[in-house]
Amino acid sequence: MITCPKCGKENQDHYKFCLGCGAELPRGGGAAKPFTSNTPPQGVPAVQARSGAPAAAAPVAAAPRPSQQPAAAAPAVPVGAAPAPTVAATVTCPQCGHSNIPGNRFCASCGYNLSALSGAQAVPAGAAPVAAAPSGARPITLTALRADGTEAGQFRLPDGPSVTVGRDTGSIFAGDSYLSPRHATFSRRGGQLSIRDEGSLNGVYMKLKPQEPNRLEYGDVFRIGQEIIRFEELRGQGTSADGVERFGSPAKGYIGRLALVIGRDTTGNAFPIPERGVHCGRERGDILFSEDGYVSGLHCQIARAPDGAVYLTDLGSSNGSFVRLGSERNVGGGDILLMGQQLFRVDL
Repeated sequence: MITCPKCGKENQDHYKFCLGCGAELPRGGGAAKPFTSNTPPQGVPAVQARSGAPAAAAPVAAAPRPSQQPAAAAPAVPVGAAPAPTVAATVTCPQCGHSNIPGNRFCASCGYNLSALSGAQAVPAGAAPVAAAPSGARPITLTALRADGTEAGQFRLPDGPSVTVGRDTGSIFAGDSYLSPRHATFSRRGGQLSIRDEGSLNGVYMKLKPQEPNRLEYGDVFRIGQEIIRFEELRGQGTSADGVERFGSPAKGYIGRLALVIGRDTTGNAFPIPERGVHCGRERGDILFSEDGYVSGLHCQIARAPDGAVYLTDLGSSNGSFVRLGSERNVGGGDILLMGQQLFRVDL
C-alpha cells in the first residue's frame, strides 16, 4: 500500500494518484513529482455509458403481437424481503480511459476530477441539437479536441445574444481546474461571432494559421508547446541623479525581447530580438526549447516587417502557436481556441 503524504489515505501499490485528494503518489519511496500539464491540453471526452452499465430509464415494453409468445413472468419476490444488492459499474475516466471503482473522487491513473462527471452534460458527437436556433441564426457548437485531434465531446451554445462559459458551465468544461468559473463570453452581432476573456486566470488563446503573420504589440503573450512567452520592449534604465549611465542598458539594434512567463506577474529567462528577427524551435533556430517535446524542430518566427511592425508567424508546427487574446476578437468556423487545458474548435 502507498500512503498519500497529503491526506493520509492508503492506496494500492499500482495507483499513481490518490483516490482521496488527487495528489500524485510517491514512487519508490521518493517524494511526489510536481504536476505538469500536457500541452496542447487534452480535451475532456463526452461522458458515455459503459456496456453493461444500467441505462438511465428503461423503455416501456410494447404489447406482444398475437403471433408472439408472452415473455415468462419474473419470479415473485417474497413480501418483506430485501432487494438484491446492485453491483455498481466501474467509472471510466474520460481523460485516460482507466477504470476506477465507484466512489473514487479522482482517477487513479491520471488524477482527473471524477466528481465533476456528475454535472457533465456533454453532447456526444453527431447528436442532434437540443433546441433549434432562432430564425436567421446559425447553430454554434464548441467541439472539444483531444491531443491527437479526435473529437472528445460537443457543447451547443444556447440561443441568445451572448453566453458565458467556464468551469461552472459543466458539460465539456467540467473537471478542468485550469478554467475559471466564468472564463469567456461568446457574443453574436449581425451574424458575426466574437469571444471575450472574462478576466480569467489562464486566459483565452487562439491558434494561428500556419504561415499567416500575426501582429505583435509590446505586452502580447503567446504560447508554443509548454512555453508561455511575452513580447516586451527593451527600455533603458536611464541615468542616475549625477548623470551616470547605468549598466544593463539595451544595446542598439534590437527590436524587443522575449520573456518566459513563469508566474502571474513573474518572468524568467529573456532573449533579445535583433533586427533580423529570431526563429524558435526544439532543434533548430536562435532560441531553443530542447526539453519541450511539444515544440516542433523549427516552430515559429518573430521578425519585423517592412512596415515596421513585429509579427509572429507559425512555420507549420505540429501543435501550433497560440496568441492570448487581450480584447474581444471575432472567430469563425474552424478556428481553434485554447482555454484551460483544452482545445475547442468553433463549428458554425
